[in-house]
Amino acid sequence: MGLIKGPIGVFDSGFGGLEILRHIVKKLPQYDYIYLGDTARTPYGSRSQEVIYNFTKQAVAFLFKQKCPLVILACNTASCEALRKIQQRYLKNHYPQRRVLGVVIPASEAAKETTKNNRVGVIGTEGTINSMAFEREIKKINPKIKVFAQACPLLVPIVESGEHNTPIAQLALQKYLQPLLAKQIDTLILGCTHYGFLEKQIKKIVGQKIKIIIEGRVVAEKLADYLQRHQDIEKSIAQNQKRKFFTTDLTDKFQKLGSYFFGEPINPQKINLE
Repeated sequence: MGLIKGPIGVFDSGFGGLEILRHIVKKLPQYDYIYLGDTARTPYGSRSQEVIYNFTKQAVAFLFKQKCPLVILACNTASCEALRKIQQRYLKNHYPQRRVLGVVIPASEAAKETTKNNRVGVIGTEGTINSMAFEREIKKINPKIKVFAQACPLLVPIVESGEHNTPIAQLALQKYLQPLLAKQIDTLILGCTHYGFLEKQIKKIVGQKIKIIIEGRVVAEKLADYLQRHQDIEKSIAQNQKRKFFTTDLTDKFQKLGSYFFGEPINPQKINLE
């Protein structure tokens, strides 16, 4: 019997992960992809670690049933709070041949490769910042790097309401970025899928000298490298350029914003994870 090939799965608590998928598809257009957004239960940031793990496990189980040999957790909160447990417990006991990767480690590696003065800033949701996952991963790679983190609770609502090019966005960004600039960072990680849409405004505030790490670009680069190094996984991915989109709560907002984040129209189907 020949090898059964499946798509790459991409999971997020909402539709922000479609921005990650957009970069991945641009870099690796040959593969099949399935996207799942748990919009019925978003946001994950304010929930307990146990709940985030259980929700993430349900999403991964669904994607594995769709024959995905590899799943990317495009959600920072899930990457911070659930990834390690998914890898060490769930995969080990149930799916030893499959792989689940996150977004925090690729961004942390990119920051380590970019910084010259070993002072790195991170902006993210409260859940991501409180988890201290970026600090942990960056310190693992290089203990000399100082990490300065800033929670930005207003930025996701600003992007989702389409106000990322307004004075409101500018004011919020000024407030969040000034404390990091005072720490003389030379590298800034945008630790949330939504923040890529604020890149121009952020550049205006931080200037040319500070390098900005955007997760979508970094994850796409690192995934291409990962697949080159893991030919067994690469050979198990279908290459028909098919795209499927699933959501746990089908709303006009998901279709409209999802299409905007992905960069082209999407036609999502509703599923139930529980």
